[in-house]
Amino acid sequence: MTKEEKVVVIQEIKDLLQDAKNIYVADLQGLNASQTSYFRRQAFKGNIKVKVVKNTLLQKAMEQISEVDYSEMYTSFKGNSTLMVSESVNGPAKLIYAFRKSSDKPVLKSAYLQETFYVGDDHLDTLVSIKSKDEMIGEIIGLLQSPIRRLLSALENREEGKPETRDGEVPLEPAKENSAAE
Repeated sequence: MTKEEKVVVIQEIKDLLQDAKNIYVADLQGLNASQTSYFRRQAFKGNIKVKVVKNTLLQKAMEQISEVDYSEMYTSFKGNSTLMVSESVNGPAKLIYAFRKSSDKPVLKSAYLQETFYVGDDHLDTLVSIKSKDEMIGEIIGLLQSPIRRLLSALENREEGKPETRDGEVPLEPAKENSAAE
Protein backbone atom coordinates (compact mmCIF):
# COMPACT_ATOMS: atom_id res chain seq x y z
CA MET A 1 0.00 0.00 0.00
CA THR A 2 1.44 3.34 -1.01
CA LYS A 3 1.63 6.34 1.26
CA GLU A 4 -1.14 8.08 -0.68
CA GLU A 5 -3.41 5.04 -0.33
CA LYS A 6 -2.75 4.95 3.41
CA VAL A 7 -3.66 8.63 3.71
CA VAL A 8 -6.95 7.95 1.90
CA VAL A 9 -7.76 4.95 4.11
CA ILE A 10 -6.94 6.89 7.29
CA GLN A 11 -9.26 9.69 6.15
CA GLU A 12 -12.06 7.17 5.44
CA ILE A 13 -11.69 5.68 8.91
CA LYS A 14 -11.54 9.14 10.47
CA ASP A 15 -14.73 10.17 8.64
CA LEU A 16 -16.45 7.01 9.87
CA LEU A 17 -15.40 7.67 13.47
CA GLN A 18 -15.85 11.45 13.52
CA ASP A 19 -19.46 11.57 14.74
CA ALA A 20 -19.71 7.99 15.98
CA LYS A 21 -20.94 7.52 19.52
CA ASN A 22 -20.80 3.71 19.54
CA ILE A 23 -17.63 2.05 18.28
CA TYR A 24 -16.75 -1.63 18.48
CA VAL A 25 -13.55 -3.36 17.38
CA ALA A 26 -13.79 -7.11 16.90
CA ASP A 27 -11.77 -10.01 15.51
CA LEU A 28 -13.61 -11.96 12.80
CA GLN A 29 -10.65 -14.16 11.92
CA GLY A 30 -11.70 -17.78 11.79
CA LEU A 31 -15.09 -17.17 10.18
CA ASN A 32 -15.37 -18.74 6.74
CA ALA A 33 -16.53 -16.78 3.69
CA SER A 34 -20.21 -17.64 4.08
CA GLN A 35 -20.20 -16.81 7.80
CA THR A 36 -18.45 -13.51 7.14
CA SER A 37 -20.93 -12.67 4.39
CA TYR A 38 -23.85 -13.54 6.69
CA PHE A 39 -22.30 -11.43 9.47
CA ARG A 40 -22.07 -8.44 7.12
CA ARG A 41 -25.68 -8.90 5.95
CA GLN A 42 -26.92 -9.01 9.53
CA ALA A 43 -24.87 -5.92 10.35
CA PHE A 44 -26.38 -4.11 7.37
CA LYS A 45 -29.89 -5.07 8.52
CA GLY A 46 -29.05 -3.72 11.98
CA ASN A 47 -27.72 -0.45 10.52
CA ILE A 48 -24.17 -1.28 11.64
CA LYS A 49 -21.30 -0.10 9.47
CA VAL A 50 -18.55 -2.74 9.21
CA LYS A 51 -15.03 -2.12 7.93
CA VAL A 52 -12.00 -4.40 8.08
CA VAL A 53 -9.04 -2.19 9.02
CA LYS A 54 -5.33 -2.35 9.60
CA ASN A 55 -4.52 -1.74 13.25
CA THR A 56 -1.90 0.94 12.60
CA LEU A 57 -4.19 2.86 10.24
CA LEU A 58 -7.07 2.64 12.72
CA GLN A 59 -4.84 3.95 15.49
CA LYS A 60 -3.56 6.82 13.32
CA ALA A 61 -7.14 7.78 12.40
CA MET A 62 -8.15 7.73 16.08
CA GLU A 63 -5.14 9.84 17.03
CA GLN A 64 -6.29 12.52 14.57
CA ILE A 65 -9.67 12.88 16.31
CA SER A 66 -9.22 15.50 19.00
CA GLU A 67 -12.65 15.17 20.67
CA VAL A 68 -11.93 11.72 22.19
CA ASP A 69 -8.75 10.11 23.47
CA TYR A 70 -9.00 6.52 22.22
CA SER A 71 -5.64 5.46 23.67
CA GLU A 72 -7.27 2.93 26.04
CA MET A 73 -8.32 0.89 23.00
CA TYR A 74 -4.88 0.75 21.36
CA THR A 75 -3.70 -2.23 23.42
CA SER A 76 -6.43 -4.38 21.84
CA PHE A 77 -5.28 -3.62 18.28
CA LYS A 78 -3.50 -6.91 17.57
CA GLY A 79 -4.22 -9.39 14.80
CA ASN A 80 -7.18 -8.84 12.50
CA SER A 81 -9.50 -5.99 13.37
CA THR A 82 -12.97 -5.17 12.17
CA LEU A 83 -14.41 -1.78 12.99
CA MET A 84 -18.14 -1.62 13.70
CA VAL A 85 -19.97 1.69 14.08
CA SER A 86 -23.61 1.91 15.03
CA GLU A 87 -26.27 4.32 16.23
CA SER A 88 -27.55 1.55 18.51
CA VAL A 89 -25.65 1.20 21.77
CA ASN A 90 -25.91 -2.57 21.96
CA GLY A 91 -26.55 -3.53 18.32
CA PRO A 92 -23.00 -4.71 17.53
CA ALA A 93 -22.75 -6.51 20.87
CA LYS A 94 -26.00 -8.37 20.19
CA LEU A 95 -24.76 -9.30 16.72
CA ILE A 96 -21.48 -10.68 18.10
CA TYR A 97 -23.37 -12.48 20.87
CA ALA A 98 -25.75 -14.10 18.37
CA PHE A 99 -22.82 -15.43 16.35
CA ARG A 100 -21.13 -16.74 19.47
CA LYS A 101 -23.99 -19.15 20.09
CA SER A 102 -22.68 -21.39 17.30
CA SER A 103 -18.98 -20.48 17.23
CA ASP A 104 -16.24 -18.95 19.35
CA LYS A 105 -15.86 -16.08 16.86
CA PRO A 106 -16.14 -13.13 16.52
CA VAL A 107 -14.22 -11.90 19.53
CA LEU A 108 -14.80 -8.45 20.99
CA LYS A 109 -11.51 -6.59 21.28
CA SER A 110 -12.73 -3.25 22.59
CA ALA A 111 -15.61 -0.81 22.46
CA TYR A 112 -16.30 2.84 23.10
CA LEU A 113 -19.86 3.87 23.89
CA GLN A 114 -21.60 6.38 26.05
CA GLU A 115 -18.19 7.96 26.77
CA THR A 116 -16.91 4.72 28.34
CA PHE A 117 -14.25 2.28 27.16
CA TYR A 118 -14.64 -1.50 27.35
CA VAL A 119 -11.47 -3.48 26.57
CA GLY A 120 -11.64 -7.24 26.27
CA ASP A 121 -14.11 -9.94 25.31
CA ASP A 122 -15.20 -10.39 28.93
CA HIS A 123 -17.33 -7.21 28.60
CA LEU A 124 -19.59 -8.69 25.90
CA ASP A 125 -22.36 -9.74 28.33
CA THR A 126 -22.37 -6.25 29.85
CA LEU A 127 -22.60 -4.59 26.45
CA VAL A 128 -25.45 -6.85 25.32
CA SER A 129 -27.48 -5.94 28.40
CA ILE A 130 -27.06 -2.17 28.00
CA LYS A 131 -30.35 -0.71 26.93
CA SER A 132 -30.57 1.48 23.87
CA LYS A 133 -32.16 4.91 23.96
CA ASP A 134 -35.34 3.59 22.30
CA GLU A 135 -35.61 0.72 24.80
CA MET A 136 -35.22 3.12 27.73
CA ILE A 137 -37.86 5.50 26.36
CA GLY A 138 -40.23 2.57 25.85
CA GLU A 139 -39.75 1.41 29.44
CA ILE A 140 -40.30 4.92 30.82
CA ILE A 141 -43.48 5.35 28.78
CA GLY A 142 -44.68 1.96 30.00
CA LEU A 143 -44.02 2.91 33.61
CA LEU A 144 -45.84 6.21 33.20
CA GLN A 145 -48.84 4.56 31.54
CA SER A 146 -49.15 1.75 34.07
CA PRO A 147 -51.05 3.65 36.81
CA ILE A 148 -53.41 5.16 34.26
CA ARG A 149 -54.12 1.74 32.74
CA ARG A 150 -54.84 0.24 36.15
CA LEU A 151 -57.25 3.07 36.97
CA LEU A 152 -59.06 2.74 33.65
CA SER A 153 -59.26 -1.03 34.05
CA ALA A 154 -60.69 -0.68 37.54
CA LEU A 155 -63.29 1.82 36.33
CA GLU A 156 -64.31 -0.40 33.42
CA ASN A 157 -64.60 -3.53 35.55
CA ARG A 158 -66.67 -1.94 38.32
CA GLU A 159 -70.24 -3.11 38.29
CA GLU A 160 -72.73 -0.47 37.37
CA GLY A 161 -74.89 0.90 40.18
CA LYS A 162 -73.05 -0.78 43.06
CA PRO A 163 -70.94 1.51 45.18
CA GLU A 164 -67.50 0.25 46.19
CA THR A 165 -65.78 0.60 49.53
CA ARG A 166 -62.15 1.58 49.92
CA ASP A 167 -61.11 -2.09 49.85
CA GLY A 168 -62.89 -2.62 46.56
CA GLU A 169 -65.61 -4.72 48.21
CA VAL A 170 -69.25 -4.12 47.50
CA PRO A 171 -71.11 -3.36 50.76
CA LEU A 172 -73.96 -5.63 51.75
CA GLU A 173 -77.41 -4.26 51.15
CA PRO A 174 -79.44 -3.75 54.29
CA ALA A 175 -81.88 -6.57 54.96
CA LYS A 176 -85.46 -5.86 53.98
CA GLU A 177 -87.81 -5.66 56.87
CA ASN A 178 -90.66 -8.10 56.82
CA SER A 179 -93.87 -6.23 56.98
CA ALA A 180 -96.73 -7.54 59.13
CA ALA A 181 -99.02 -7.39 56.13
CA GLU A 182 -97.18 -10.16 54.35
